[in-house]
Amino acid sequence: MTEHSHGHIQKQGLAALTLAAVGVVYGDIGTSPLYTVKEIFAEHTGLALNDGNILGAVSTIFWALMLVVTLKYVILILRADNDGEGGGLALTALASNAVSHRPGLKRLLLALGILGATMFYGDSVITPAISVIGAMEGLTVINEDLAPAVVPLSLVIIMGLFTVQQWGTQVIGKFFGPIIVVWFTVLGICGVIQIAQTPAVLAALNPIHAAQFLFERGPSTFAAVGAVVLALTGAEALYADMGHFGKKPIRLAWIGLVLPGLALNYFGQGALLMRDPSAIENPFYRLVPESLIIPMIILASMAAIIASQAVISGAYSLSRQAILLGYLPRMNIRYTSAQERGQIYIPAVNWMLMVGVLLAVVGFKSSSALASAYGIAVTLTMLITTILTFFVVRNAWKMSPLIAYAATTFFITVDIFLVASCVIKFFDGGWFPIVMGLGLFMVMSTWKSGRTLLLKKIEEDGIVLEEFIGHLHASDVHIAQRTAVYPVANPVTLPQAFLHNMKHNQVIHEKNVLLTVTFADTPWVPEKQRVTVHKVSDLFWRVQLHFGFMETPNVPDALPLCADHGLVIEPFETSYFLSRESVVASPGGGMALWREKLFAAMSRNAGNVAAFFKLPDGAVVEVGTRIQL
Repeated sequence: MTEHSHGHIQKQGLAALTLAAVGVVYGDIGTSPLYTVKEIFAEHTGLALNDGNILGAVSTIFWALMLVVTLKYVILILRADNDGEGGGLALTALASNAVSHRPGLKRLLLALGILGATMFYGDSVITPAISVIGAMEGLTVINEDLAPAVVPLSLVIIMGLFTVQQWGTQVIGKFFGPIIVVWFTVLGICGVIQIAQTPAVLAALNPIHAAQFLFERGPSTFAAVGAVVLALTGAEALYADMGHFGKKPIRLAWIGLVLPGLALNYFGQGALLMRDPSAIENPFYRLVPESLIIPMIILASMAAIIASQAVISGAYSLSRQAILLGYLPRMNIRYTSAQERGQIYIPAVNWMLMVGVLLAVVGFKSSSALASAYGIAVTLTMLITTILTFFVVRNAWKMSPLIAYAATTFFITVDIFLVASCVIKFFDGGWFPIVMGLGLFMVMSTWKSGRTLLLKKIEEDGIVLEEFIGHLHASDVHIAQRTAVYPVANPVTLPQAFLHNMKHNQVIHEKNVLLTVTFADTPWVPEKQRVTVHKVSDLFWRVQLHFGFMETPNVPDALPLCADHGLVIEPFETSYFLSRESVVASPGGGMALWREKLFAAMSRNAGNVAAFFKLPDGAVVEVGTRIQL
């Protein structure tokens, strides 16, 4: 399939995609009942364990799921797809294009979108850590003496999870899907049994209880709401994973299985606590009889492992988008499905995430400590998503100002309240994902700025192609009857590889193609728009290949399309000459010296250009060049 004419998701069967979406997308939010209610009534929140507070807490969780996840993400945000793709950067591209006539605002939205993307990486570290360690803590319900085994077992499970990522999300989703279906079914059944014994808990369906819980308890409300945020874990991953499965399977899974299972379980925990307040030590595991605790721990452990998959898959998608949009250096990207182009595996991202998760487990050691670290990064991401969506709704969809401003004001108010509730946890561990996110933001902005400076330097120091042609006489050089392709970032000046070839081999090829590869702000580019060809002279051509930010930039497959524009490139008579820039940082450049040194180090370790563009191994010649910023 060469064009993205029917959306990103191929027709595999709605049931199969929905099952896979349950396994990959909803594992994260599905494990929130393990620790959310317990943390709301933890000592640091100062909430008394009485019927009024229990009803208020359950009501707040339920309406948070309805308003933030169902209304905002499932109904509204999933509509804001960029040709089938979701996630922070896809939304950023939509929003920035919607205000392209206002350059200052466009730059601001781009920076805001990158900041939101880096915050998602912080969530990608905390979520696997808190999910797995929270499930392992179920061992202490059986025997408190097993507490020392929680962290080592968590480390082993996490390493195993990241090791199997290379098999691909489709394989993982098919394996995980049935387990998570059982998990949500069991969540619902456990809740129904408790609700039947204490039906008074259903009063929490009335949003008045949530309003009283939020507004009648003064400053202590913020600590409790900071714990309620735990029930929303995975909402952003739901959007980021849209490119893997499509919006319809994700919506069907949420409405038909995930939301009912979660809601019933939270109501069930509330019913249990109203009847037996001592169950607050671990209200989730106390839902089941003692004889079933071990099977429940096994099922919860599998669900917690699966929970990590949502943010891991989202991190892969986000990283590829960042690479193709120019915010990260090239990395090795493996495509794990012949049918689903969104299903990928990036080894470098995988292993860096694993190290971050392992450090979080070793550093925080418990789900309660990790709960303090969780929240700030993800709520900031939610706030940024709301802001970006406004510009899509108002400027791209041309929705009426009344609806756009009213909806945005409502959701921004909710998001700011959630952010404020999590900020109080900053010194208790909330700094961890924030510092990580800001560090990544600096890396991504440095790479983008460094590439801009590098291109400017190459243009300043280079020889303009037209000027060279004006002084070139065919009798002065030998013409080789072959085609030379020079992949360049700047097609205005002669590439160093060409000058090196001419100097040392005293030869110019019959056809010299200065090739630039550009990535659009859309995920896919139709084949008929793939190639732009400009003949400069009988010997020189400028060719531009256009790809979407979710496509594989296969240069040899695209170049034959030049024939329709008068340039025939024979694959077996073509060589590719690459200029490998060695960047040297120097004081007084366009960035701070430490940022120039960082950019130089990133340039040295960037992925291989030939592999990235799928160039044939035997037809590539690399020429090193030294450039001082």
